[in-house]
Amino acid sequence: MNGACNQPVSTHPVATPKVAVLIVTYNFERWLNRCMGSLRQSILKPTIYVVDNASTDHTVERLKRDYPEVHLIENRENRGFGQANNQAAEQALLDGAHYLFLLNQDAWIDEQTLGTLMELSLQLPHYGILSPTHLNGEGNRLEKGFAHYTKLKDLEALDQSQSHHEAGFVNAAFWLIPAPVWQQLGGFSPLFYHYGEDVDFVNRLHYHGYAIAYSPQVFGCHDREYRPVTHTAYLRSEWVYLLSEYANLNHSLPAAMAYSVLAAVKKSLIALGHGKTSDSLAFMKMALKLTAMSMQIINTRNHYRHA
Repeated sequence: MNGACNQPVSTHPVATPKVAVLIVTYNFERWLNRCMGSLRQSILKPTIYVVDNASTDHTVERLKRDYPEVHLIENRENRGFGQANNQAAEQALLDGAHYLFLLNQDAWIDEQTLGTLMELSLQLPHYGILSPTHLNGEGNRLEKGFAHYTKLKDLEALDQSQSHHEAGFVNAAFWLIPAPVWQQLGGFSPLFYHYGEDVDFVNRLHYHGYAIAYSPQVFGCHDREYRPVTHTAYLRSEWVYLLSEYANLNHSLPAAMAYSVLAAVKKSLIALGHGKTSDSLAFMKMALKLTAMSMQIINTRNHYRHA
């Protein structure tokens, strides 16, 4: 399946529903032509919305010059992944989009991805998120995170005899979402700036009775760069996890507090017991911050619970 992003296998796409592609950019030049070029080659022609989060390179200039079909929103400051997607979605829905397709800036799709996912969504409305199979930037291996989420060892393990396979979670590099689902869930939560937005959205998706699936017949390439996990990144991921647990509607409020505030205190005590004083202090600060945010988190939970 080497080069699968350029050699798609799929059924004929549906051309009637209107799909809006949402891309959040920050210094997008490196991937601009591959990402935008793949959308131009799509058999199902989407309307493209780009929200630029104050790029410091020539992203905006290039988009205006080379891709005038794009509906471009220019932010004067970096509003993060979730809120920028909310901006794009708001405009797309006002313009009458039936589906939203979230696409990372460092990603691109094969020509039949949009049509195939659209067909599946029309046939399987209980799936709130549909995604293609995620490949790496070279298109010759499963993307590492996708392989982990789907429990697939490698491309050879991909069962293409079925139209779709259910998954508990798929990261937001390629998400097709019906407009009514997005509106019911209320988009991405403002609790999350950058990281954790997709986890929180999926938690709410499951709470409202929807499932997630991916198609083994179409592909998206995600040029994600893997770097050694620094200690700072580790602590940031711990914070995002604890915050997402507090916000998780699938937990009762007491359980959510136990999985977040009390869990942070426990992690602090364990770190202290292992002589990791700085980590102990970091986790205790997380517990205090979560406690200070309690009213905001509870109000957000109540808002999305009744969405």
